Amino acid sequence: MKMNIKMTIAYDGSRYYGWEHQPGNDLTIQGKLESVLSEMTGRPVEVIGAGRTDAGVHARGMTANAHLETEMTEDEMLAYLNRYLPEDICVLSLKQASDRFHSRYNALGKTYRYTCYVGSRKPVFDRKYVYVPEGVPDIRRMRRAARDLVGEQDFASFCGNPRMKKSTVRRVDSIEIERQGDYLTLTYHGSGFLQYMVRILTGTLLEVGLGKRPADSMPDLIAARSRPLAGFTAPAKGLCLMQVDYHTRDRSDS
Repeated sequence: MKMNIKMTIAYDGSRYYGWEHQPGNDLTIQGKLESVLSEMTGRPVEVIGAGRTDAGVHARGMTANAHLETEMTEDEMLAYLNRYLPEDICVLSLKQASDRFHSRYNALGKTYRYTCYVGSRKPVFDRKYVYVPEGVPDIRRMRRAARDLVGEQDFASFCGNPRMKKSTVRRVDSIEIERQGDYLTLTYHGSGFLQYMVRILTGTLLEVGLGKRPADSMPDLIAARSRPLAGFTAPAKGLCLMQVDYHTRDRSDS
């Protein structure tokens, strides 16, 4: 039976070269999923992701879909995938979706979370999932700067692709900065993000928190549309895709 399946996927991106399939490189998330689904169905299967996480970035709620032909039930497919996928990739849910559902084109927004460790001792067991800044940032200064980054604006200064030819205008709905114990998190929600954008926003806000740039400098930085003027690109290991948003009718398919 032909069907379009919708999957919610979690993965540890530490050893992978990102989401997107790369010819001759089997260490991608998309590539691993396509390989197992192709073995399952006996024919090539293309997996479409809601976005393209970079090398080393993690996910707790990536959404993907694939058109395939099989007589297996949803539960049987879910069990098969989790049996044969590597231990650092898990399909959390799998449901049949409408034929027109497209994980990327139907996505309304995404939530990313960046985690920093600000404790006094080494984060031995979390070291692959957190970034350790050189000091303890001032959260109030960071929140002040973050207010000017919310809204629909041209984020060219925060784009990591110097050859970007498409529009660099994006909408950031919210930036929440919280500290719980030894962990500092920056949670971003928006309609979509440019390449490295969340990591550059994070690096810039951390520089504000560490007193390296003024908290009220974001409007001028946005107006400049110049990547070299923004902060450093925070390491990939601290970033995690938490959730992808869809219309209610799309969520009912999950």
